[in-house]
Amino acid sequence: MENVIEFHGVSKSFETFSIDNIDLQIKQGYTTGFIGPNGSGKSTMIKFMMNLLQPDKGKVSVFGLDYATHEKEIKNRIGFVYDSNIYYESLNLKDISKIVAPAYKQWDNKQFNKYINQFELPLNKSIKNFSKGMQMKASIAIALSHNAELIIMDEPTAGLDPTFRRELLDIFQEFMVNEGKSIFFSTHTTSDLERFADYIVLVDKGEILFHQPMDKLQEQYVLVKGSTDLLDRDTEAHFIYIEESQGIFQALSKDAGEVQKVFEDHVVIEKASLDEIMFYMKSAHRNGGN
Repeated sequence: MENVIEFHGVSKSFETFSIDNIDLQIKQGYTTGFIGPNGSGKSTMIKFMMNLLQPDKGKVSVFGLDYATHEKEIKNRIGFVYDSNIYYESLNLKDISKIVAPAYKQWDNKQFNKYINQFELPLNKSIKNFSKGMQMKASIAIALSHNAELIIMDEPTAGLDPTFRRELLDIFQEFMVNEGKSIFFSTHTTSDLERFADYIVLVDKGEILFHQPMDKLQEQYVLVKGSTDLLDRDTEAHFIYIEESQGIFQALSKDAGEVQKVFEDHVVIEKASLDEIMFYMKSAHRNGGN
């Protein structure tokens, strides 16, 4: 099995938003970062992966299986971390673990208690009295305690302090040491993905703008800064999107060598961060580029 998740011609229409004919293949054994602005369709696509929402047309498969005939098997092999609490707020973690454990064939109570201790979570305190960060840690502990083959996460580091975020990424890297394990990671904290993801999917307004290896993105995309006097129809063609302010332009390009050749030492060329790539690609998509 080469792909752990596959979308084939997936479409869904809502009153103010639509996803149209999406094709997407997520490789098994890698960490895929899923980025895009709010309202871009990320949560909708994650709901398709979890069978919480069905497309109007097209097909979604997980582990090469479809939900129509293999829902229990698929969900048994997935660990899911949502961006808000999905458990009964009146229950404590001890009770929740007793309810959740029978649903998974490979639930590991020893592993669960290890994460509870590591994350310093109280077993006998009601979830409703947990902070947002504590609720997220609880979801992560449960997701990692049943030998899941695929972890799907929607904003898993929301509400977590930077120190714990770093610790959490180390835990995910340990998880990925096991051959065949996969992570699909939706987040606005792109700095986490820069040190952790193998692939990046950028989505905007229900369209996939790119799906590329992280190292290729870091090699290809550059931010170029210079005087607007340097811009004309020919030179602008080397950029994906250009911003201008007070006689200075800043633009995203995929070809540092060509930009260097055209502008020589009249511009400053810097590596573009994932945040900058997302911003300029989204702007180009919404404004038709330059």
